Amino acid sequence: MINLCAAVLLLLSFAMISQRRTVALVDLFTAQGVTLAVSTLVVALGTGQRHMYYSAALTFALKVIVLPVILRRLIRRLGVQWEAESRLDVTVTMIIGLLVVIFAFGLAEPISALATTVTRSTLGIALAVVLLSFLMMITRRKAVSQVIGFLAMENGLFFAAASATYGMPMLIEFGIALDVLVAVFVLGVFFFQIREQFDSLDLQHLESLKEK
Repeated sequence: MINLCAAVLLLLSFAMISQRRTVALVDLFTAQGVTLAVSTLVVALGTGQRHMYYSAALTFALKVIVLPVILRRLIRRLGVQWEAESRLDVTVTMIIGLLVVIFAFGLAEPISALATTVTRSTLGIALAVVLLSFLMMITRRKAVSQVIGFLAMENGLFFAAASATYGMPMLIEFGIALDVLVAVFVLGVFFFQIREQFDSLDLQHLESLKEK
């Protein structure tokens, strides 16, 4: 089940780097949240770690309910449902994504060999999800899609933590969840300021300011 969840998470990451609609990106991010919650619950059932049940509940509440609702309202108010433009062609992005996955598996292989957890085989996929999310951030021109990429990267980091250590202490997880929520609210205000100044969320406008 863990390997299945890891495979689904990786496929969703590939779907995100090829998707051009912002609303669809939110749907894929929500699917990632469901997959993370299920994988965390599977780890809890398989290892008997009680705090992992709370982690699964927190993950479901934050990544399946709260954040997608905030992102959809933000997208609707900004009117950017169709603005997930990419700097690269989809085919080129997918080829780079495949190379990133190969690199991630090669990088994680010696670490996985030293790990003692039952989920050590998924560490390479967790790293690949992080790198694919980073790839999405640097290839997108719109601010909203870059933020979704940042949140997807946090999903990969959370999955890596569950794979390597059976999760983090609940105090740290609550702190990270609060930080993510605050970051989304702050970035939402930032989006409205960009839209008010430039009538667009294309970050190339900020680059032109830097050149001036």
